[in-house]
Amino acid sequence: MKLDIRYSNHPDDSKHYDTNELRSNYLIEDIFIADEISLTYSHQDRMIAGGAMPVNGALALGSTKELGTDYFLERREMGIINVGGKGTVTLDGKEYVLDYKDGLYIGMGTKEISFTSDDAEKPAKFYINSSPAHQTYPTVYITKEKANHIPLGSPENLNKRVVNQYIHPAVCKSCQLSMGMTELDKTSSWNTMPSHTHERRMEVYFYFELEDDNVVFHMMGQPQETRHIIMHNEQAVISPSWSIHSGTATSNYTFIWGMCGENQTYDDMDNISNLDLK
Repeated sequence: MKLDIRYSNHPDDSKHYDTNELRSNYLIEDIFIADEISLTYSHQDRMIAGGAMPVNGALALGSTKELGTDYFLERREMGIINVGGKGTVTLDGKEYVLDYKDGLYIGMGTKEISFTSDDAEKPAKFYINSSPAHQTYPTVYITKEKANHIPLGSPENLNKRVVNQYIHPAVCKSCQLSMGMTELDKTSSWNTMPSHTHERRMEVYFYFELEDDNVVFHMMGQPQETRHIIMHNEQAVISPSWSIHSGTATSNYTFIWGMCGENQTYDDMDNISNLDLK
């Protein structure tokens, strides 16, 4: 298992970052590597994000020195959404088959976790978010149909989209992890606009369904000191609690968001007028 470490930093520091420094601190480029589990450990609320891509056999998730526990979910919970071919997640001997855009909430205390693909020619791509937990809740299999669907935006504002809440109080219980998937209409390219921050929660965005040479311009930084990171298909970005997290692209796309922090109130946001952005 590959585990990359990203440390927290003060927002004033980011004002002085050049392109390479912004990317090295916030961008997660290598999510899916054949026959590997590739994870990034962020000291922003100790969120872990990454992917598992089994091709030629099963991949088992173990613990690491950085966690200091006997197994990965000894003091953590996890969310998974499959963005590849059909595959199976096995939890303490029980199998869960995940097709494209199927999700899974895994409660704290699950000891053995492994990943397999049905077809090596079209391997599963299990996108993973994990946050610290203090209580065990039941594991829940969540198809896209079972998610909570919230239509937002309009074609006129180029932000028509559907927010699909997977790990959310309206769907299942978790300690602090929230996770979902937002799908943009073909007429739209903006997400989370007008923008906002939420000092109470950090967030990770994973962008996918970007075809050909299309790119995302992910907006970050404090509202009066914004920056951007150019992202490609199947890459993720860490968004500290003090940062906006809007984006636009050269086509429509889909992204998975994961949050952890003080609360799970999805609408608890500090909204920012477009005219106040700098």
